[in-house]
Amino acid sequence: MATAVDPGRWHARLGELIAEYGVPGATLAYLHRGEVHEYAAGVLNVATGVEATPDSLFQIGSVTKVWTATQIMRLVEEGRLTLDMPVADILPDFRVADPDVSKAVTVRHLLTHTSGIDGDLFLDTGRGDDCVARYVAACVNLRQNHPLGATHSYCNSGFIIAGHVIEQVTGKVWDTALREQIIEPLGLTHTCTLPEDVLRFRAAMGHHNGAPAPVWGLMRSGGPAGLICARAADVVAFAAAHLGDRLLAAPRVMWEPQVDVPNPYSLGRQWGLGWVVDQWDRRLVLSHGGNTIGQAAMLWMLPDTGTIVCVLANGGYTSAFQRALITELLGELTGVTVPAPLGPPAEPYETDVARYAGVYEREGNRLTLTVRDGRLHLHDEITGALAGYEEPTEMELVPVNDTTFVGRLDGRPNWMSAVFYELPGGRPYLHMAARATPKVSG
Repeated sequence: MATAVDPGRWHARLGELIAEYGVPGATLAYLHRGEVHEYAAGVLNVATGVEATPDSLFQIGSVTKVWTATQIMRLVEEGRLTLDMPVADILPDFRVADPDVSKAVTVRHLLTHTSGIDGDLFLDTGRGDDCVARYVAACVNLRQNHPLGATHSYCNSGFIIAGHVIEQVTGKVWDTALREQIIEPLGLTHTCTLPEDVLRFRAAMGHHNGAPAPVWGLMRSGGPAGLICARAADVVAFAAAHLGDRLLAAPRVMWEPQVDVPNPYSLGRQWGLGWVVDQWDRRLVLSHGGNTIGQAAMLWMLPDTGTIVCVLANGGYTSAFQRALITELLGELTGVTVPAPLGPPAEPYETDVARYAGVYEREGNRLTLTVRDGRLHLHDEITGALAGYEEPTEMELVPVNDTTFVGRLDGRPNWMSAVFYELPGGRPYLHMAARATPKVSG
């Protein structure tokens, strides 16, 4: 059972948590029993010392994908497209490297991360209103991480393609369609996508290793996958609309599981239409997270209690911070126990780690696994357009069972999970950070 709630306690508690996890600044908003509570702590930029306030805008990153999926579902309800319509029927010039996928990939594949299209192409196609269309045209050489519909692999590219579907159907650029489909109907006053609009508000700067990040944001072409900036209360208001009919006549369609996630220990066990779908204490939990350059966002919704929580942060050990916050807050509000993250087993587990050695690679990321003194070691390297923003990382992977491992970067409080598996036909994959990465050598 939940204890008596003292909303005022969180003014101090948020400050304590950001200090514990090295977060420069954060905002928190939650809806519970019909009332929204807002909090802020720390600073928006350590170089300027400007304090975070509840109305400050942070980059919500990939939480944007739930908004883009909602836009698509509005068009579905209006009868302007269907989920199982091939993308090529809407975008006649659409092409990826595989000609069969070019013809067969559907809108549903895009929203559920099952297209297999290599998903982390970050490409600056300019600041013009045609930037999303130009990005989609540049997907012509994108290869498949996996066969169409064969498994789940997080796909930023797919959501940018979905954004262009919205543009084609509405005849408006994605930013304008978002404003007309969602922002204005909900009366959201502190939500925008373009930096010139963000500048009208107090805005957070991302941080790496305690210092301001080298750039403020990502290229405009990534808009439908992750460029919304908002205050936490606006994100809560957006999620709350999914508990009623303000945006969709049947929002629960988006909650229905569409695919099992091979690595269920990271974000959740299943994926719906835009939403991550899981259960805590036998209660349905919908969520989505987002990370940009030094900023991190997390949104959780428990439909049967009507509780929605959004926390936005601008650096530090954000994953551990988010986990600690939701565990404490949700227990206090609802009595729901958040499952503990997967960690190493109490007793060491022995398995043949050599079978997993080799190179695993997809667009934007190369994972090299070697065996050192009988232990599996991971070298994780960002490639492509974002290579300059993060240094390669190293970690030992500790077996939990024959296929599941956990690893932790030096000094980090949180463990990451990795699952090795094979698709029909026997090709090996590593599912980590929500992505399926195929083994290419070794």
